[in-house]
This record gives sequence, structure tokens and C-alpha cells, in this order.
Amino acid sequence: MKKNDSFFKTVCSLAVPVTLQSMLQSSFSIVDQIMIGQLGSVSVAGVGLAGKFASIYSVVISAIGAVAGIMIAQYLGQKNKYQVRRSFYTNLILGAVIAGLFMFFCVLFPERIMGLYTKDAATREEAGKYLAIVAGTFLPLAGATLLSTLFRCIEKARLPLYASIASALLNTGLNYVLIFGKLGFSPMGARGAAIATLISQCANLVLMLLMLPKKNSVLKKPEQEETENAALNWKQYLSMLLPILACEVLWSLGENVYAGIYGHMGTKAAAAMTLINPIQGLVIGALCGLSQAAGVIVGKKLGTGDYSDAYKASKKLVIYGAAGSIFLSVIVVLTAGFYVQIYQVEEVVKQLTIRILYAYALVAPFKVLNMILGGGIIRSGGRTKYVMYIDIIGTWIFGVPLGFLAAFVLKLPIPYVYFILSLEECIRFAISVGVFRKKKWLQQLEA
Repeated sequence: MKKNDSFFKTVCSLAVPVTLQSMLQSSFSIVDQIMIGQLGSVSVAGVGLAGKFASIYSVVISAIGAVAGIMIAQYLGQKNKYQVRRSFYTNLILGAVIAGLFMFFCVLFPERIMGLYTKDAATREEAGKYLAIVAGTFLPLAGATLLSTLFRCIEKARLPLYASIASALLNTGLNYVLIFGKLGFSPMGARGAAIATLISQCANLVLMLLMLPKKNSVLKKPEQEETENAALNWKQYLSMLLPILACEVLWSLGENVYAGIYGHMGTKAAAAMTLINPIQGLVIGALCGLSQAAGVIVGKKLGTGDYSDAYKASKKLVIYGAAGSIFLSVIVVLTAGFYVQIYQVEEVVKQLTIRILYAYALVAPFKVLNMILGGGIIRSGGRTKYVMYIDIIGTWIFGVPLGFLAAFVLKLPIPYVYFILSLEECIRFAISVGVFRKKKWLQQLEA
């Protein structure tokens, strides 16, 4: 009993701060969405579509953070501080380079990029203006992502939470001032929301840098270190990085194809899909801590070579996720009607949003379990190619074709299109369970 209590406390110490951080960001996202929602469907759709493209970068940097997390957790289990430090800096440099590339294209060609998502000129222009400014967040986001990963691996998950609280409050305050033109500022609309996001992301990074431990830090180089000249195991590193990058990029491109499908179904359909984003963020955010906890807990156990205990811990985490996701799906169904009333959009958009939320509630448990299995457990052993294959099959073999079929061949309404293409989560879950039970993902990294 004591061992189970200890495991639960460890899970909570890692999962709860991450969960609170993610839910906090989603909560403030709802506030932001409400503010932007006062500007009409064009602004809502424009910001939503620009956010979809920006999410490609977000998942790429998250993939790099995930690889860093796998390496740092396992090397902490092996008590190899040199490899911990090198894992952090290697991934940080790579993240900074990718951030620079994304910024280049978003600043120079924002409207061309948004032209891939919508044919509506007004929506495309609004989205382009928003994207060009939000691109400035890419570099600070890279630094914050890697620092958050490090803090969680050393079991200081509360520190990113504190930084997130401060930056979210700043973002919301600036949104109010800049979007509507308060305190002497001229109303900037969606452009003001983008500027607020940029400033708050920079503040988030600065706060986390200030929170780095000054003493006994795993990033601090000892005066003498015997392994200083050891070569990085590039084969092992790339075998983890390339599949997870391909996985995340292809998944994100799939999500952007979905956004393109919604966008070409009309501005009202795109607006309705944008309005469900904060709810999706809250549900996933409420349980993403379990995925992060799985990566750290299971990764450390694999680092010590305790495969049996790692597998048992994984099963417990899956059960926690299943119970939590079903509970939250019920909450979504019960509150959908109240949620849409906070937006100043057309009644037809509100009704579409409610129906989409009902569809989301049905598939949410599968989304959460895929996040825990693929995003936390199976990756923790470094066998990231398994997750890549699962995501490619789910998104590109099932999701994308089903989306085109439902939208442009069967010409179904947006709620049915969303539900049908989301069935790919069920396919992905079935494959993930098979991979999990075969136990081939259980692996210790080489130093």
C-alpha cells in the first residue's frame, strides 16, 4: 500500500503542476478568444487559422522537447550529469535554428501561407497580419520549452507553472488593453492580440531563466569531468529525433489539412471550429500532466534497467487517464450550451459549436489515451519510430481521406465531418495498445 501511495504522490507531484499550467493557459485562451470573439467571425476565423499554421512550429519544438525529455530522464536515472547537460544544450541549439527558419517564412510570406487555408480575402488578410507578429514568439518558445522539460525531469515542475501564471496574466491584461484600445492605446483588434502574445512569451522565458537553480544545477559544469571528450551517440540521437520530428510534423500537417477542410467549408464552419479550441485545450491540458509524468517516471525506471516496474507504472497511468477523460467528456456535454453563450457570434455558429463539442466528447477519451501512450509511455524507451508509424497510419491513412470524403464527396455538415475524421483516434488507440502490450518499447539508452 505504501508503495502505491508513493507512486501516486510522485505522479501528482509531476502531473498536477503540468496540468495546472496547461489548464491555466487554456483558461486564459478562452478569455482571449472571448475578446477576439467580440470582433466578429472574420477575426475569429483569421486568428484561428493563423494559429493552426503556428501550431506546426509548436509541435516541432515540442518534439525536440520530447526527445530532450527522453534523454534527460534516462540519464538522470543513470546519474550521468554530463549526458544530461549535453542533451539539454544539443536540443536547445536545434530548436533555435528551427525557430529562425519558421520566423523567416512567416514574416516574409504571411498572406501567401494563409492563402492555403482560406479563399476569403478578408480572413486571409487578418490571419496574415496576426501570423507575422506571432512569429516573433518562436524563439522564446524554444527556450521555454527546453527549460520546462528540464524542470520536470529534475522534479521541479512547479517552476514552469509559476512562470506560466505570470505570463498568462500579462497576456490577458495586454489583450484587453491592445485589442480594445484602453489606457490611451488605439484599438488594434487581432493585431493587438498578437502583440500581447509576443510580449508574454518573452516574459515567460525570462522568468524561467531567473528560476534556474544557481547551485548544484545539472547544467553547471564540474571543474573536473572525465567524460568531457566523449562523442555524442549521434546514431542513437537521430534514431529518436528523426522519427519523432517526422511524426509531429506529419501529424501537424494533418491537423492543418483538417483546418483547410474546415476553412473551405466556409467562414462560419471555420469560426465554429476555432471556438472549440479552448475546450479541447482544457480537456487535453487537464490530463496532459499524466503524459509528462509518464515520460519522466517510466523514463527514469528504464534508465535504471527496471523494465518490470516501468511496465506496471505505465498500466497505472493509462487507467488514471481513462477515468479522467471519461469524466471530463461528461462535463463537456453538460456545459456546451452555456459555453457558446459567452461569444458575440451568429446563432448558427453557436449551434454548430455545440454539435461539434458533442462529437468531441465522444472521441476525447481516445485522444487522451493516445497522448499518454504515444506521447509519454512508448516514447520513454527511445523507440520513437513506433509512435511515428502509429501517427502516420492514423492521420494520413484514415483521418485525411475520411475528412475529404465527408466534406467534399458526401458534403456533410461540419459536426459530422469533424466526428468522422476524428475516428482516426480510435484506430491509433487500437494500434498503440498492441505496441504497448508487446513490450518492445522497453529499452535503456546507451550513455
